[in-house]
Amino acid sequence: MRGILTFVGQCFAVVAVTIGLSSYGCMGSTTVNPVAELASLTVTPGTLQPAFTSGTTQYTVDLTRKVTSVKITAQPAVAGDTITINGQATTSSTITLGSEGSTTSVSIVVSESTNNSRTYIVLLKRASVAGNNSLASLTVSPGTLAPVFNENTLTYSVDVANNVESVTVKPTLQDSAATMTVNGEARNSGESLPPIQLGGAGSSTPIDIVVIAQNNSQKTYHVTVNRGKSGNNFLESLEISPGTLDPFFTPGTEGYTVNLPSILPGNTTSMTVTPTLQDATASMTVNGQPAPSGQAQTTPLPAPGATTAINIAVTAQNNTERTYTVTIIRAALNGNNFLSALTISPGTLTPIFNAGTEGYTVNLPSILPGNPTSMTVTPTLQDTTASMSISVDNGSPTNINSGEARSTPLPAPGATTAINIAVTAQNNTERTYTVTIIRAALSGNNNLSALTVTPPGTPIPGFSPNILTYTVNVATDVISVTVTATLEDINASMTINGQGTSSGVASAPITLGGAGSDRTITIIVIAPNGSQKIYTVTVHRASSSNSNLSALSVSQGVLDNPFDPNQLSYTVNVDSTVDSVVISATKADLQATMSSLGSVIAAPGDPDGQVLVTLGAGPSTEVVTITVIAQDMASQSPYTVTVNKAP
Repeated sequence: MRGILTFVGQCFAVVAVTIGLSSYGCMGSTTVNPVAELASLTVTPGTLQPAFTSGTTQYTVDLTRKVTSVKITAQPAVAGDTITINGQATTSSTITLGSEGSTTSVSIVVSESTNNSRTYIVLLKRASVAGNNSLASLTVSPGTLAPVFNENTLTYSVDVANNVESVTVKPTLQDSAATMTVNGEARNSGESLPPIQLGGAGSSTPIDIVVIAQNNSQKTYHVTVNRGKSGNNFLESLEISPGTLDPFFTPGTEGYTVNLPSILPGNTTSMTVTPTLQDATASMTVNGQPAPSGQAQTTPLPAPGATTAINIAVTAQNNTERTYTVTIIRAALNGNNFLSALTISPGTLTPIFNAGTEGYTVNLPSILPGNPTSMTVTPTLQDTTASMSISVDNGSPTNINSGEARSTPLPAPGATTAINIAVTAQNNTERTYTVTIIRAALSGNNNLSALTVTPPGTPIPGFSPNILTYTVNVATDVISVTVTATLEDINASMTINGQGTSSGVASAPITLGGAGSDRTITIIVIAPNGSQKIYTVTVHRASSSNSNLSALSVSQGVLDNPFDPNQLSYTVNVDSTVDSVVISATKADLQATMSSLGSVIAAPGDPDGQVLVTLGAGPSTEVVTITVIAQDMASQSPYTVTVNKAP
């Protein structure tokens, strides 16, 4: 292609003759023609170094010493241009080489009619004996060199099958004194190991054999191994969501089916298919659209009851094709609006649950264990694609999942509530199940069924739930009692002397008053409906029969025996100088009465009493009796103290 640039005044025009492109601008006036070029340049035998391009004007050709002449052929880039080779007008000329080890220069000039020209120089180097850098032979296995090996031909290609992963190269030197490398690694002449790994299928792998002569001159043979394109059009894996392939995926099976329900979780409207190639050099489409290997592709789901096909076309590197087909079959909507189970807690359905029965009753007592405020209802669908909602007493419905326990308030005692479970099938037909909860009214039973005071530990004689007042006599030595009251209605509650107490369980000990006193105990029974009944028990503690002293002493002298409550007679001897003796006594029971000489010396409540004994002049004896009268007035103990005054 040649262009002509013409300048006219201040404007210019560029005329591209071969492509018909023109442009105009403002410049001076002149005409310039580009330099002439070659379209091709070859040397036979031999290889241009570097490879020919029209813009490169100097080349070298390394030849063995056996070559005495070569043929140079040149063609102009533009028809009509002339070519001279070493001054002779010709496009092909045989050049005789100089002696071994010499370099012959060849000049190729291309000219066009306006005398513009370009000169190309080719240096033909004939090797000497010491400069022999040629191969005697070159083989590649597997594969065949193209063209056939020639010591002066430096560039070759080898085509191998796509399953060939490596080749061995066996170069043999002409001059055993020369050395060589294969892809930069030193090799011995005639050596074929190690193998050279090739690139992937469809790729080209360059192999360079550099021969270094004794005089260090080098020659490089270039071999390009072209690995055939892959014919692998198989998938490695195929995944689909939602759904499962039938049969399971195998690379050799091309047809699959996926059965989907009519209703899918989340009401999704699309699905994904993820195909992965066995061979990364292959390509594929999903339903005609290019799809990268291993990436999920989205495709619309068929409508319920419809069928669609997903086609995955895999094209191998060599353009052979394989198509995998996945047929998606989606089930039609159904009309199943039945429950498979219905449970409620607390309580029991009446009648027993049956899918075709829509009305049920649950009878509950007024008081429930643990006093719960709510109950649970658990409905389970026959068809999990159906939906359902629950409402109480025609309130706003809320959605509920199959098998989910839903909490709902208990009706108050004496009240009734209705729980409605509406089941909607896929085709929108509806069925409603109703559970009526009937709760009994609170009881007004505030009776006791039994009442016991311990001690004595036996039920109160003549007890009746309707008799509210009782008296119980206990011995004088009883200082506390417990009360055990049993409720007729276990849902009632009670207190004993203000303390909450369980039915049939003994109360905490209740302390009694002193001997001969009464203690009133109050039992209040509260029925479930809040009504009350009050029972009273008066515990009478018997009067004491204790007529003993707990201590006895004298102000002068010493009792002849240590005091013992059970010894009633004592003697005291005093000196003649003693005119009087005070006898002090302490009652064992504070409620007893103590008297002497006809007078009370310690009334009930007073612990101690004293008697003054006056002694006459000279030796004398005085006998004093202190009588202790028990609280019950039936028991008496006379303690006698005889006082002897010495002469």
